[in-house]
Amino acid sequence: MRKRAEWMTRADDEILEYLESRGAGTPKAIAGEIDRNNDYVGVRCRQLASYGLVDRPSRGFYVITDQGTAYLEGELDASRLEGEG
Repeated sequence: MRKRAEWMTRADDEILEYLESRGAGTPKAIAGEIDRNNDYVGVRCRQLASYGLVDRPSRGFYVITDQGTAYLEGELDASRLEGEG
C-alpha cells in the first residue's frame, strides 16, 4: 500500500504511474494522457521534483526517480521526504 504525504494529490500518483510506464514525459504529454490541465500537471511535477520523486534532466522534461518507483511500490513513505525550499 502506498504511503502518501499530506502535500500529495491524486494527480501525483497518476503522474508517477505515467512516468513509470513511459519512462519520461513533458507536462503537456502527461496532462493529455491523465486528463488534467497542462499547467496543473507542471506545478505538480515541480512539486514532485522538489521532494525527489521525479527528476528534470532538461527543461520541461521529467523522469521518475528510484524514490518515485519505491513510493509506487509501497516501499517508501512519502510523508518522510523533505522538500527543497
